[in-house]
Amino acid sequence: MTDTSINIENLVHNFGGLRAINDISFNINKGELVGLIGPNGCGKSTTFNCISGLIKPTSGKIEIMGKRVNNLRPDEINKLGITRTFQHTRLWKEMTVIENILVPMKNQFSPNPFISLLRPNSKKEKERISEGYKILESLEISHISNNLAANLSGGQSKLVDIARALMGSPNILLLDEPVAGVANLLAEKIFKNLRNLVTNTGISILVIEHNMDFILRLGVDRIIVMDSGKILMEGTSEEVKNNQSVIEAYLGSSIN
Repeated sequence: MTDTSINIENLVHNFGGLRAINDISFNINKGELVGLIGPNGCGKSTTFNCISGLIKPTSGKIEIMGKRVNNLRPDEINKLGITRTFQHTRLWKEMTVIENILVPMKNQFSPNPFISLLRPNSKKEKERISEGYKILESLEISHISNNLAANLSGGQSKLVDIARALMGSPNILLLDEPVAGVANLLAEKIFKNLRNLVTNTGISILVIEHNMDFILRLGVDRIIVMDSGKILMEGTSEEVKNNQSVIEAYLGSSIN
């Protein structure tokens, strides 16, 4: 069995005459927390969209858990154990937190949905609810389980979105700017919880983050730096901080 959760080889994606992703290659290993950073328009979200199947790559290879997924639908890719969030949370405002995170769980029904409707499995339902509360507790937000999503702060909404993505125990989690617009203290708490998830469960997490100064301080295993659709470099936080081309292109004096 492969130790690689995501394998990207020579990935290219064009929007008409615009090359958004220009021949990039990288791996995400099992049990690894990796940051994907770079300025707006450098190709980060397009890379996520190709991995999750929302758009099809122009060329190259994408493998999830050893299986090529270039031509699979998003739901087929999800069944391989990969889940993602978006930069802007998409919670159902009229539902409670616990109701929100129970919606997307996989394998909720028996193979025959008509039998499921006539004879609902109360035991399975209790197990789903129990798992939901455990995830909320792991993210330190079980106290808001019965709050309406409409009444949550921005940071709480981000955490609930992550909790929803974790339902069904995915092998891989793609997070698109999970701390955008979140106060620094809560943002650091979110990253601490992500680090704990990786350590305790062995899940692989790839995080898009626009604020490079922030992610450089927060203990990711590795950072991939993108620039104009290409990978500028990848390495540890210290290696990124000390790379002159990265400093000149993005960081300036912000890391001093």
